[in-house]
Amino acid sequence: MSRRGQLHHLELWHDDATNDDGPWPWLLARLGYTLDSSWPTGRSWRQGDAYVVLESGSDHVRGNTDRIRSGMNHVAFWGGTRAEVDALAAAAPAHGWTLLFADRHPHAGGPDSYAAYLEDAAGFEVEIVAD
Repeated sequence: MSRRGQLHHLELWHDDATNDDGPWPWLLARLGYTLDSSWPTGRSWRQGDAYVVLESGSDHVRGNTDRIRSGMNHVAFWGGTRAEVDALAAAAPAHGWTLLFADRHPHAGGPDSYAAYLEDAAGFEVEIVAD
């Protein structure tokens, strides 16, 4: 089976890249990623062949992201069943995530979509999509 088109890795500049208790470590662990490596300015989590890096190295310009400006709008992860997505969305606020589009949740992407749209305090949006 070809891996063509599958995520290889995602690397994000983030002010809290080394915070082991922040929203990203919680979310990645919840989605089945495990901490793969740590260094003074970042962390890497792996699941299978894919990995996610949070980095705040010397080239990083601190400050929030603006997902509606040019650049990445959001990243989407498969979240499992609808029940698993619901459980993740319910737990997310206690771990630094805000549910976006709450008035349309879980169909904010349209009537045929079932997902939770989350945003961290730095303005990064993550979509958790049900199977």
